[in-house]
Amino acid sequence: MQHSQSCRVYKIQMETNLQAIHINKSSIDATVDRCKAGDQEAYRRLYEQFIKAMYNTSFRILNSHPNAEDAVQEAFIDAFRQLNRFDGRSTFGHWLKRIVINKSIDILRRKDHFLQDVDEIQDPEYAADRTSEYDGPFDLDTILACICELPSGYRTVLSLYLLEGYDHQEIAQILDVAESTTRTQYMRAKKKLQENLNARINE
Repeated sequence: MQHSQSCRVYKIQMETNLQAIHINKSSIDATVDRCKAGDQEAYRRLYEQFIKAMYNTSFRILNSHPNAEDAVQEAFIDAFRQLNRFDGRSTFGHWLKRIVINKSIDILRRKDHFLQDVDEIQDPEYAADRTSEYDGPFDLDTILACICELPSGYRTVLSLYLLEGYDHQEIAQILDVAESTTRTQYMRAKKKLQENLNARINE
């Protein structure tokens, strides 16, 4: 297998998420204001601007196209119904992403207990570090494919921390678990991901 680049973990980003981040904030705020005033075209514009990035966020958690589609549609419905609660203290994209993540995790919880039981005592070796480097040259597509192969609990924590940029305190709040749990899950997920990547080299 050919690998095109060496990749530091903390640099892994999805193009569609970056696209959403760079959408002009003042333009989005104006569109949100038009939605609040009942402008149906403004709703359509918001949907079209954010649907791809929100779908990718959900898919990285659920690893299922049908489930990701369901989560995102439910999230947009809820967001539009609750639009008056959006107060502009965060960006609209960040606010919407949190709804998408919550919907995605709800789907996981309905399917299984997706967080493995871990010791609540944090081991010093589990001090997570986004700057950790994987051995060997792995291209972005290979890394993302190996993330999708992880068990749902590992995949969720790794995606939220590594790809979505949440810290462990935020992830613990989202998942309603102890922060030590998310740190442990993250480090175990990194170890499993490294194993998956090394297996690709030997294919």
